[in-house]
Amino acid sequence: MTTRTGTRTSTGTEPALGTRRGAGTSAIEVAGLRKSYGEHEVVAGVDLAVPAGTVYALLGPNGAGKTTTVRILSTLLPADAGEARVAGYDIRSEADQVRASIGVTGQFSAVDALLTGRENLRLMADLGHLDRRGARSVVERLLERFHLSDVADRRAGTYSGGMKRRLDLAMTLVAEPRLIFLDEPTTGLDPRSRRDLWGIVRELVADGVTVFLTTQYLEEADQLADRIGVLDGGRLVAEGTAAELKRRVPGGHVELQAADSERLAQLARRFPDANTNAAALTLTLPHDGSLTTLRRLLADMDDDAVSGLAVHTADLDDVFLALTGRPGAEAGTGQERPEEVSA
Repeated sequence: MTTRTGTRTSTGTEPALGTRRGAGTSAIEVAGLRKSYGEHEVVAGVDLAVPAGTVYALLGPNGAGKTTTVRILSTLLPADAGEARVAGYDIRSEADQVRASIGVTGQFSAVDALLTGRENLRLMADLGHLDRRGARSVVERLLERFHLSDVADRRAGTYSGGMKRRLDLAMTLVAEPRLIFLDEPTTGLDPRSRRDLWGIVRELVADGVTVFLTTQYLEEADQLADRIGVLDGGRLVAEGTAAELKRRVPGGHVELQAADSERLAQLARRFPDANTNAAALTLTLPHDGSLTTLRRLLADMDDDAVSGLAVHTADLDDVFLALTGRPGAEAGTGQERPEEVSA
């Protein structure tokens, strides 16, 4: 799914949330966002803010509400309650302006398999009302940027999965949006294609584009995101940088390699709660990942007592498992809503 509309316009109405349009630093501002299907609340009071020119990753298990949140913010689905401004515009009263300011690449490709890559891009240029000369320039630039020039005149149905995904994202960029929603953009891609797409996202952000990303690949969020939100059961259960989130959960430790068995015994007496491996001459202590704690740990330690040191921090797998606990997309209902089957 790729969403693009025409030229951004102004209504003269100033935002109620955040700063004035065009002058602020927030690309997305959300307060109390809610969406229910019958008695099941899919999005349950989400609050978040995304600074312009950054990558915000929304993590969560299937059915957590990620796709529904993207659909609401991109005006494809009405919210039941709450406020949200996207690109400075209210998603309810200024939906046309929101759509004119964003690009959306959904979980399923919007590429027309019967058209060539070039024709797909030209179609998006026509939908965006670009003039002929401008459209031609944009199409050629995007084909080159996404490494599709050599296959531009082949039917898109013959493309590999990675090529189709690159074309899908290129189609989103025809109208040069400054804010892009990427809903699980690398699902099903091989590792090389996934890393190629990561490189493109980094280039976009370097150019000042804001990216709102949903993903189930924890490495993807770790690699790309400036800030990460963890969504579970429709609620934002944690938010912060990758490093901040990792420090919130147990799993970090320091492993000391003793110079010999005598020094290992000395370290064990000093740290009686540590795990000691006599055969490997190692001693393992819990560690929160901070430099202050590490300095305190090593203070007054003889230089010849330790022959090696390794610091292990919790990863986003630990964060995900610790902070999300719903095993299914619709826990307690026995069924999945179409809107959240792949969320």
